[in-house]
Amino acid sequence: MGYSVGQAGIVFGLFGAGAFTGAWLGGRMTDKIGFYPVQLITLIGGGILFIVLGQMKSYSLICIFTFAVSFVNEAFRPANSTAIAFYSKEANRTRSYALNRLAINIGWAIGVAMGGFISDYKFELLFWVDGCTNISAALVMWFFLKPVNYKPVQQKKTKETRAMSAYKDNTYLLFVLATMLFAACFFQLFTNLPVYFEKDLHLSKTYIGLIMAANGVLIAIVEMVLVYKMENKGKNSFLITTGIGLVGLSFLMLNIPGMGAALAFVMIIVVTFGEIFSMPFMNTYWISRTQPSNRGEYAALYTMAWSAAQCLGPLLGAQVADRAGFNTLWWIVGGACMLASFSFYRIMTRRS
Repeated sequence: MGYSVGQAGIVFGLFGAGAFTGAWLGGRMTDKIGFYPVQLITLIGGGILFIVLGQMKSYSLICIFTFAVSFVNEAFRPANSTAIAFYSKEANRTRSYALNRLAINIGWAIGVAMGGFISDYKFELLFWVDGCTNISAALVMWFFLKPVNYKPVQQKKTKETRAMSAYKDNTYLLFVLATMLFAACFFQLFTNLPVYFEKDLHLSKTYIGLIMAANGVLIAIVEMVLVYKMENKGKNSFLITTGIGLVGLSFLMLNIPGMGAALAFVMIIVVTFGEIFSMPFMNTYWISRTQPSNRGEYAALYTMAWSAAQCLGPLLGAQVADRAGFNTLWWIVGGACMLASFSFYRIMTRRS
């Protein structure tokens, strides 16, 4: 549309700010009115806002509606996480979150492919398709997932002690900070890593696309099986710390002398298994600290950690790579992951 890279950067910053604040409000509303209406409202509202954003031509309106789209769409996530906890049982909860991750990965892969074709044909059409998929998801939910009489504040309190606020749960706040540190490192995978593969390793765009796609394919093939084998074994802290350690190791591998196409593929495999071992069980951990009446608040903080990391991690990583080189970035990211791994172990083994 003729705007500068700097102006585009401001729009991306507003997108991150909208996601962060939307997650907070989504959690609050989930605890107030329940997960079902919040999901329905945000899916329909986000769909409408996507379509409206595509019609905006002035820079100020693009900024305003980008923030609004991100705010409404991200408010969906805490409600969705709470819904998964409600519909699943404790025995299969980790698998339930893994199944949700599978759906997200498949949707992401299909969406990126479709987005490329649609934007080549007509870029504005992309916003119509985005909006219609949101609204279609709301219709699917309305027709196939009937409303439940679930309002946390009205739950019986005979067996439930007074629910602690997530903001007063010091152990959980440390968990959220460790999550943000890990997520800031992990998001390098989809942002600065492909740039490194192209600029420093001189890999072709086709090969980069293939090895990045291997991440999603491997998750689709093996994650549900592995989670089924590992769930309810009482080793969540070990799996999380090991998984995050593998992610850190994968980034440190990038500094191996003679790094080339083959090692780049091995690196993607290692980081994928780290992701599989850690992320489903991180969801299980935060759910274990909640009660029905405060689950939305806990979900919001967890979502906010990922939103903040998605905004700050790639931005800071790009600055480090630009000023000190990619090798320095991978040392920092790998070391930060190892620190996050140790932090998770200490947090999850403390008595509180």
